[in-house]
Amino acid sequence: MERFDIQGGTRLEGEVTVNGAKNAALPIMAAALLGSGTTRIRGVPHLRDIRTMSAILGELGARVERRNGVIEITPEDESRYVAPYELVRQMRASICLLGPLVAKRKRARVSLPGGCVIGVRPIDLHLKGITALGAEISLDGGYIDAAVDHLTGTDIFLGGPFGSTTLGTCNVMMAACLAQGRTVIECAACEPEIVDLAGFLTKMGARISGAGSHRIAIDGVDELRGADHEVIPDRIEAGTFLAAAAVTRGDVTVRGLRLDHLSAVIDILTRIGVAIEPTADGCRVTATDGFQATDVVALPYPGVPTDLQAQMSALLATADGISVVTDKVFPDRFMHVAELNRMGARIRKEGNSAIIVGRPQLTAAPVMASDLRASAALVLAGMAAQGYTIIHRVYHIDRGYDRIDERLNQLGARVERVQEDLS
Repeated sequence: MERFDIQGGTRLEGEVTVNGAKNAALPIMAAALLGSGTTRIRGVPHLRDIRTMSAILGELGARVERRNGVIEITPEDESRYVAPYELVRQMRASICLLGPLVAKRKRARVSLPGGCVIGVRPIDLHLKGITALGAEISLDGGYIDAAVDHLTGTDIFLGGPFGSTTLGTCNVMMAACLAQGRTVIECAACEPEIVDLAGFLTKMGARISGAGSHRIAIDGVDELRGADHEVIPDRIEAGTFLAAAAVTRGDVTVRGLRLDHLSAVIDILTRIGVAIEPTADGCRVTATDGFQATDVVALPYPGVPTDLQAQMSALLATADGISVVTDKVFPDRFMHVAELNRMGARIRKEGNSAIIVGRPQLTAAPVMASDLRASAALVLAGMAAQGYTIIHRVYHIDRGYDRIDERLNQLGARVERVQEDLS
């Protein structure tokens, strides 16, 4: 197992380029099972989750190869329909295989998904949507079993207690592409990753309208084919680098991001006193001392992403005044709070909110990463703190960030990846 040793107090300076979006690439990789022939996906980051999805696709009879930065996926043995627990337990996005398997192979057996421990994330809306299209679904021994003779389009409402479901929208949209007739998804998720998936499916021959709105219409077709596609930039990685520049009072140009995908985050940063200057292919972030506290609410897109809530909390721990950070997507996603407090932050959790009393300086401490985005928050705090911070269990961060230690070091950070001796 590895850890990060971070010497804090260094101001980040320079340029960094954002990778392709993990949360766009994973559903698109799953969607490749819907088509005949080879799919080529460009801009896919080198991440543990991508390797896991590649392994699952291999178990499902697809040939997956990475060549010169391009992932090629060719479905070969379409008799396979079991996505095994040993792989699916490693990440939640593997649930996206349910829709393509049911639509294309008429049967699916997918283990209930795993991933980060960030609170209850039910899949009832996924099952509701696939069932509405005509599949018979049962739960057996930790697996979802689904079978159907043919899917039939219908109107489906996918709203839940915390709003729309991003992966659920992906799943139903993919399945509906091969259903008979028209499917209308009401209360669909609007995230850019949904739009990117719809664009890819359209290249495969699907007929989709309304992606990016709360009402998506899909007219089923008889067959789909492989396609070439480049995934959108990773808005979560981009937001993390923006926050890293801010928390270290740095001067960093972040290239390759879509500012329109981060409007709410840009608003927060500007509000607290961070300077954001748009460039031809991204933006320049400059920050000095004297941040002002503010309130942040994590919401479905176009709100502040829940995947940036922990990073915003780490940043606001160094602002002047009292901030309130509320997560209305995953109300229990605050496992980073206790670890940030070990570093001198003053944060109190109340319900689905964190009350943060900012202070000018954090202090180094040994901490434990609990999940992917909490890991990123601790890295940010470690770079801002005085002293030597040790972050254990950083394998979480490799699920969502490609070589983040190396890329931060290129900006002047002092992050060392160390192999721990657990004997």
